Amino acid sequence: MTHPTSALNDAPCQRSKWNNAFQTFIRRHLPSGAPNSLNPDEWRKYIQSVGKCDRPTQSFLHPEDLDRVKAVCSSSGGKVYRNNLCISRQPFTFVTVRSVHGTCGIKNVTKETKHLILACELLEDQCVPVHFEGNPKNQKPENNAYSCQDPDKRNQAVSCRMTWFCLFLLLCFVYGF
Repeated sequence: MTHPTSALNDAPCQRSKWNNAFQTFIRRHLPSGAPNSLNPDEWRKYIQSVGKCDRPTQSFLHPEDLDRVKAVCSSSGGKVYRNNLCISRQPFTFVTVRSVHGTCGIKNVTKETKHLILACELLEDQCVPVHFEGNPKNQKPENNAYSCQDPDKRNQAVSCRMTWFCLFLLLCFVYGF
């Protein structure tokens, strides 16, 4: 099931309509107390204990990576993937647990190392991750993609480009090009 914010905004770092989206993201993907092993029995017990048997695919990052994960939604840590999704500049290692839908029966537990694709939205004047998007094709950031960044900086860049464009048009008009 896709989180409602995954395609809500057409660009990263725009205002979110869900005030608790970041906390929900943390609870789902960087929880404390998650197993450190790939043992399916440990993961089954953990997923049962937190009441998440209804999610057939779940990915868990290391809580100590929180600052790096948040940085994916910044110019230093991520690039625009599409819509409000940013892709990390660097790969992350995380655990993906697949279970039988509607049960806590574990199909498999795998350790993955991939670039993260995260929906990034503005909450309390900070651009933060609100949704973990799968990366089944192991996509990497494109070199020429824009950096994920604060919308104020993006607006400044657009404003600067518009100023140069307007100046160009004025010169064309004055010199008859």
